[in-house]
Amino acid sequence: MVTETTPPAPMPDRPDRQVTIRPARPDEAAALAELAAATFALACPPHTSADAIAAFLTHVLAPANFETFLADPDRLLLVAEASGGEEPRGLLLGYTMLVFGEPHDADAAAAIRIRPTAELSKCYVRAEAHGSGTAAALMAATLDAARERGAAGSWLGVNQENVRALRFYGKHGFEQVGIKRFLVGERYEDDYVLERAL
Repeated sequence: MVTETTPPAPMPDRPDRQVTIRPARPDEAAALAELAAATFALACPPHTSADAIAAFLTHVLAPANFETFLADPDRLLLVAEASGGEEPRGLLLGYTMLVFGEPHDADAAAAIRIRPTAELSKCYVRAEAHGSGTAAALMAATLDAARERGAAGSWLGVNQENVRALRFYGKHGFEQVGIKRFLVGERYEDDYVLERAL
């Protein structure tokens, strides 16, 4: 159960790194915005301009946005926090955000097949934690949390050019069910809609 802090656990691929998966706290909006700034560009296609990324961070992933997300009862944010190893204790290594209820995006709503559903709206891990097992532990806890809240399925949107993310989501049981558009700056990107049963 992830409504409480889990004990620190060593990561399978990096036994020197211990990570705690827990719900984000209301006072962590600024830390989450910093984490978003460090990770969002990793998921963008190569042609995305620095200005478009900066605008997205300012308008969608700023501390005030995270304050709103954290206060929303239809959202759940989980964090992977360093609790031992090379990183400073307490450093947020990654985060996810679930959004419960019907999708607001019409393309996604038409594509998904399983209801009730929870959108995996955000799933980001710092580059230095890639390949360590941190993302897998965070994903497992997030899917458990969605199941605990009554979701029968989970869906997400991912850029078609993000091969690393597509491979990761595939390993965790997500399959393509459709396509939706995602605005970054002034350019629309075509995202795959992926879904899995819980």
